[in-house]
Amino acid sequence: CAVPGAAVTRVGVFGGTHGNELSGVLLVRHWQENGAEIQRPGMEVKAFLTNPRAVEKCTRYIDCDLNRVFDPDSLGRPVVEDIPYEVRRAQEINHIFGPKGSDDAYDLIFDLHNTTSNMGGTLILENSRDDFTIQMVHYIKNALAPEPCPALLIEHPSLKYATTRSVAKHPVGKYEN
Repeated sequence: CAVPGAAVTRVGVFGGTHGNELSGVLLVRHWQENGAEIQRPGMEVKAFLTNPRAVEKCTRYIDCDLNRVFDPDSLGRPVVEDIPYEVRRAQEINHIFGPKGSDDAYDLIFDLHNTTSNMGGTLILENSRDDFTIQMVHYIKNALAPEPCPALLIEHPSLKYATTRSVAKHPVGKYEN
């Protein structure tokens, strides 16, 4: 069943938002070298290492959590010498994959994370009214069956999410322990 107006032609696959979460880093590096594995006709899929300095140091972040600075204040902050590294990186990512909230933003960003929580492979959604992501989660869950793949909705009506993936029209996080 197709979702009206949900043609997805540009997809970002992010790894390394937190530099010490290595599954996404390894996949992104693999797909950067072997891009044919993720390309599909009529679709641009870009594997992207989001926080290379933190990855290099194998630490969560350098100055501040990259997954919390995609808010209007941080994205609109003037670039000066002492701007935190992750704020500058958020602005770069927003320039490449956004701008956030615009018609030019990437259709889908799939942000890969690790967790120490015992939650298995879990999809994280931020909007229960996004028909495309709801149908995509349903498809993924069926494709992975009988393996479980829970979906966690972190929607709150008064919160505007400042996550890395929130640049896209359809943001999805994938957490693996």
